[in-house]
Amino acid sequence: MTATGTGMYTPKPGAAPLPRMIAAQALLETKMLLRNGEQLLLTVVIPTLLLALFSTVDIVDTGAGEAVDFLTPGVLALAVMSTAFTGQAIATGFERRYGVLKRLASSPLPRWGLMTAKTLSVLVTEVLQVILLTVIAFALGWSPQGNPVAVLLLLVLGTAAFSGLGLLMAGTLRAEATLAAANLVFLLLLVGGGVVVPLDKFPSGAQDVLGLLPISALSDGLRDVLQHGAGMPWGNLAILAVWAVAGLAAAGKFFRWE
Repeated sequence: MTATGTGMYTPKPGAAPLPRMIAAQALLETKMLLRNGEQLLLTVVIPTLLLALFSTVDIVDTGAGEAVDFLTPGVLALAVMSTAFTGQAIATGFERRYGVLKRLASSPLPRWGLMTAKTLSVLVTEVLQVILLTVIAFALGWSPQGNPVAVLLLLVLGTAAFSGLGLLMAGTLRAEATLAAANLVFLLLLVGGGVVVPLDKFPSGAQDVLGLLPISALSDGLRDVLQHGAGMPWGNLAILAVWAVAGLAAAGKFFRWE
């Protein structure tokens, strides 16, 4: 508003600055995600239980060394997938079904700004996940090593890859189909993506195929760095980059807002 000569105020309509709108939307998206029971089950409860259970109970042969050293990188990869892919796909799919996206798209916040806010919400949630899982892993005796820059690159590319695939699914399928498909993919990749079961336990032919999946590239890359102290896992980074570019490009082309 602006002041007049008589001390009264007149309206001064106009949109808020774009960074403020994106920040407000990202904060709202984060609050809604953290208040959703199903989302918390996927993003917090399941990864935490898997890390604690498989690190303390000898269920799966994780090879030489402490089980927690093998499991923590895989569970961190699972946390990224649960938030950037499964959780985002389900939430966005139902927002699209109920017309929320259509209404938001008509607001002063541009569509790319809305997608940016959703991405920021995913990143904030992942930071909280990583902190929680790291604390639990250290309590279980985890001894990480390696280059933190490589870890950061893997997490960022993994987030981009899964986010693109999640938005592609949410923007092309019906909400019910997205719910079923996202949960099914989550379960399949949990078992066959090198998260808790080493890929070398599968037949050699299947290993080659499974190794090209984004969850396998992320979990193996994190494991190479954090467990074995390797340098930059360029092969895994390249796989994630291809998935990220392909997923985001396909989501941008085929995403339907209503």
